[in-house]
Amino acid sequence: MPNIFLILQVVFASILIVMILMQPKGTGFARSWGSSGSSFTRRGLEKVTFRATFIVSAAFIIVSILQLVF
Repeated sequence: MPNIFLILQVVFASILIVMILMQPKGTGFARSWGSSGSSFTRRGLEKVTFRATFIVSAAFIIVSILQLVF
């Protein structure tokens, strides 16, 4: 059973790294301090990637906790 959690943890970590690297540059605090007049809302694929990153990170944390328990 612990081997399954370890494999899932490696898979989720790899997916999480790729999803973070796919995030566009200039978002977050850096964009809010700039003088850009663009909208701060995420749309389309950027929105899907942003939400999926949180879902994958939550799955990674859950699997990590389950690995500690079992």
